[in-house]
Amino acid sequence: MSNSPFFSIIIPTYNRPKMLQNCLESLSALDYPKDDFEVVVVDDGSPVSLEEIVLAFQGRLRIIYFRQENAGPASARNYGARNAKGTYLAFTDDDCKPAKNWLSLMKAELDKKPDHMLGGKTINILKDNLFSSTSQFIVDLVYDHYNQDPNDSRFFASNNIVVPTKIFNKIGGFPEDFSRAGGEDREFCERWFWLGYKMSYLEEAKMYHQHYLTLKKFYKQHFNYGIGAYHFHRTRRERKSGNMSQELKFHVNLNNWLFAPFARKEKKPVAKFFLLMVWQVANLFGFMYARYFEKA
Repeated sequence: MSNSPFFSIIIPTYNRPKMLQNCLESLSALDYPKDDFEVVVVDDGSPVSLEEIVLAFQGRLRIIYFRQENAGPASARNYGARNAKGTYLAFTDDDCKPAKNWLSLMKAELDKKPDHMLGGKTINILKDNLFSSTSQFIVDLVYDHYNQDPNDSRFFASNNIVVPTKIFNKIGGFPEDFSRAGGEDREFCERWFWLGYKMSYLEEAKMYHQHYLTLKKFYKQHFNYGIGAYHFHRTRRERKSGNMSQELKFHVNLNNWLFAPFARKEKKPVAKFFLLMVWQVANLFGFMYARYFEKA
């Protein structure tokens, strides 16, 4: 077994033992040499340690477990990256399962674009859950906007990205002041691009997502994204970066996106239209909450 694997797969996790186990099962089935990737699990202060679940995969995976005080997913990803040995960092979440050829496709693309950030496609597998499918629909709309040119992309969600370790460390990793799950990947991608690095979308590299949502959880998720949006804009304003024309187009498109379930002939378009309205309200309330009530 080599000392330096090509990939280090970083998984932040919090209090979801069954999902973590399912994620690790899928990683053990990857069609990629087992000695050329490691799995770094960072337990973000779960009430009960998840170490036993990780230890059960020793022998099947090159795997290591770390535990930190609860500080949010951005901090957990950075913790994992600091302890990773791979040439490239591959980030996913504990509620995700990669396709078997995920790393093989990423490796082939990195051979051609060694300094790029690569992002793959995320697919919701909870098709019958209206809230989960609508949340994925929103991600798809955002990807359609920011990644129209796969070789000149602007945004990837943090559950399916690969970055060169040296560049990740050089630019400082994910912003740890984004303590909630939401917005830290947006800031990271914007900073990556602002510093002159390239991003490429590899749609074939698929990640299957199983995030079960209720109306309450859907609202909370997008409320947190609103908080993240506030911190994103504040950070960008402080460093005087950003493409305002892209942002303007993004907000102009919001009106069209509300009616996208009808235009795209989605199942239950009226219900999805309602949830898209909830998305916007939750984002607005989260943004205002961060602006007026969170400590700077």
